[in-house]
Amino acid sequence: MVQTPTKTLTLEEFLKLPETKPASEYIDGQIIQKSMPQGEHSTIQGELIITINGVTKPQKIARAFPELRCIFAGRAIVPDVAVFLWDRIPRNENGGIANIFALAPDWIIQILSPEQSQTKIIAKILHSLKHGTKISWLIDPSEKVVFVYFSNQPPELFDQAEHLLPVPFFASDLQLTVGNLFDWLLE
Repeated sequence: MVQTPTKTLTLEEFLKLPETKPASEYIDGQIIQKSMPQGEHSTIQGELIITINGVTKPQKIARAFPELRCIFAGRAIVPDVAVFLWDRIPRNENGGIANIFALAPDWIIQILSPEQSQTKIIAKILHSLKHGTKISWLIDPSEKVVFVYFSNQPPELFDQAEHLLPVPFFASDLQLTVGNLFDWLLE
């Protein structure tokens, strides 16, 4: 849902507004409220967070975050899953994880909900890839497909259960097929 303010807001003004549920994003001067996640979306998102962190977090390689606001290149986006290399995770003075992430994630994952615009999600993915993200997945539960976007090559479609999904170099131990991902919806 696009919220049209009476005047155009700057990114700084947007960041001072109260938080919304679901989260709002700031893209090209517009405030866009994300859709409320439904069952398929929530299931895949939750399992991905557990699976990615199970592979990357114990060795402090990377960490996956759900619904994390990322502020970079004039936008404030909230990917369904944002993954950051461990040494790129913003920290506060005592070494804890900071509240503000003013940088592009290394890997973003978007899960398409029935009422979402695929075009707007792809635009968010392309913006992220242009500003430092290395790889992005766009998961479409209704079609049982995963589009994988790379920073340096054309996107690829993965639609067969046995297809192994490409992951960034730092998550090479993650072996997840299209079938594994969509089987989570049957558990």
